[in-house]
Amino acid sequence: MKQTNGLNGVGRLWQLYKMGGITPAIASVFDARTAQQMAFIRSIMKEQRKNKLYDMPLDSLEVVVFDLETTGFSPYNGDEIISIGAVTVRGDRICEEESFYSLVNPKREVPREIEELTGLTNEMVRRAPDLIEVLHNFLQYVRHRVLVAHGSGHDKHFLNSALWRTSKINLTHRLIDCMLIAKWLEPKRKHYGLDSLLESYGIEVSQRHHALEDSIMTAKLWIKMIRQARERDIPTLGDLYAHLSRYSS
Repeated sequence: MKQTNGLNGVGRLWQLYKMGGITPAIASVFDARTAQQMAFIRSIMKEQRKNKLYDMPLDSLEVVVFDLETTGFSPYNGDEIISIGAVTVRGDRICEEESFYSLVNPKREVPREIEELTGLTNEMVRRAPDLIEVLHNFLQYVRHRVLVAHGSGHDKHFLNSALWRTSKINLTHRLIDCMLIAKWLEPKRKHYGLDSLLESYGIEVSQRHHALEDSIMTAKLWIKMIRQARERDIPTLGDLYAHLSRYSS
């Protein structure tokens, strides 16, 4: 990214924002492609705040189930996203033909234990697109749909860190955690990890620690759990949120 007038990109961006707004500020500091990607990301987040889905029936709800692979566990101490996978679910149907998957260039070395865990090598990610390009493409895929993940705290921290560093914006999409649904459905259960839940729900494990494969398995888990929710007279997204709120702290 280019720097101008001796200021770093963020400082110059803030100065121009105060003078004339975010769009000219972005265009003045960054190249045209990056400026377009940043503007799109910000517009998606802005519009998402207006998106009201509480009355949406669960049996017709459209969600995007996603997963990230990362270099470690702390996005605020230098760890980075190395892959994003996602799949669309419409009601009870997984749309694998509409899936999303991309590697990300982390601009740092991938630790050996992460290479062994994920199968993603330094050589593979060095050839991958930059973070802002993958975020742009991922959000273009998601649009305004509800996001679903398992153990979403990790993924949300990394997405928020990435969105803030690239576009000075936070995630505004509604994000549902399958782990919270499991805690509501089975409050006496001892283990809520993905492997344990997949086994309990009879879901075949294809390939763990691959962002797309984990997304597809989580999507299958989501469908089974939402069926149970409907059987408990939870017809809408708003009703589901109300029952999960006690587990979200």
